[in-house]
Amino acid sequence: MFQRKELSLLRGRMDEPRRFMQVLMGPRQVGKTTLVRQLIPQLPFPAQYVSADAVSAANAAWIAQQWEAARFQLRNSGDQQGLLIIDEIQKIDNWAEQVKAEWDQDTFNQIPLKVILLGSARLLLQRGLSESLAGRFELLPLTHWSLVEMEAAFGLTADEFVWFGGYPGAASLIHEPDRWRDYVLNSLVETTVSKDILMMTRVDKPALLRQLFELGCSYSGQILSYTKLLGQLQDAGNTTTLSHYAQLLDSAGLLSSLEKYAVDKARQRGSIPKWQVQNSALFSIFSPYTFEQVRANPVEWGRWVETAIGVHLSRATQLSNLKLFYWREGNDEVDFVLQRNNQVAGLEVKSGRRQSAPGMVTFQHKVRPHKVVLVGQSGIPWVDFLRADPLSVF
Repeated sequence: MFQRKELSLLRGRMDEPRRFMQVLMGPRQVGKTTLVRQLIPQLPFPAQYVSADAVSAANAAWIAQQWEAARFQLRNSGDQQGLLIIDEIQKIDNWAEQVKAEWDQDTFNQIPLKVILLGSARLLLQRGLSESLAGRFELLPLTHWSLVEMEAAFGLTADEFVWFGGYPGAASLIHEPDRWRDYVLNSLVETTVSKDILMMTRVDKPALLRQLFELGCSYSGQILSYTKLLGQLQDAGNTTTLSHYAQLLDSAGLLSSLEKYAVDKARQRGSIPKWQVQNSALFSIFSPYTFEQVRANPVEWGRWVETAIGVHLSRATQLSNLKLFYWREGNDEVDFVLQRNNQVAGLEVKSGRRQSAPGMVTFQHKVRPHKVVLVGQSGIPWVDFLRADPLSVF
């Protein structure tokens, strides 16, 4: 079975003395549960895996019960240490306070019980971690799968990855396009929206959130204001509501709204968003065209390649100290702007026949970036860029 590189990192942390809880956070269906199940047989001490997925949200005592069961197992095993793994921890109300109490009790009593927490609702997890568990955890983000991983695990070609994206569970269905689309929509997207957003956060207009998601995915790679989006939405709302729903979709690993790069941070926050799916499968499922039709059209195919590059860059921001923007001034535009500390790099994607990028000249003159990069036939081949670490840009 294919093993992601995060498995060896987590295995190494399990060899260390008990110091921090390990928190695996990422979207649904990226392999969090699979990763810890691969970890358990490698450990020289007992591990107990439990999931809060089917537990009542109000049942905070459940955490204490599972913790005590893990302590009992450790005491009776004769081992020097043990491990408790709790999946979908964010489903329990006030989970962070209960986890803090149990962890601190073990620390005080010098009980060598290590803990791994898994969760798919990033907003709720981060809130609990920052409010109650400060200084007690290390975060290990799991992202959507990269081209290199999908190639190695399932044999996807670069073109197939651009269209079908990085959902490992859907890889076996790519030769049945209708079945693949239904699976992504119903088993992945709808489950994420209903369980990680609507059940976990107050949403007054769920129909509006779903419409925003569909429109945002359809406009991936395009700059479009909330005001213009409102004109295409059937449910009444306002730009503040849409902005809040966009944050929820981003936290669930579905859809991002990139800000315009500007030295003035106030102008940056008030900018018109550029929409970017976090997995290119989410762009394809709303397309009226087939993979073969888009691949045969250089202009349309260019949109998919740019989206895949955006997914790759967005993924990198979750794994390293990078920030992702776009840049536009008048008619001049640069597809993506990467910022690493005080260094800035502009990236323009040109996968079709036209390779000119006049916006890059203006960007270089006005912003004075660390460097500008062209991804395309006369620059870095897009396939090579998708296989590389975006940090190498710097």
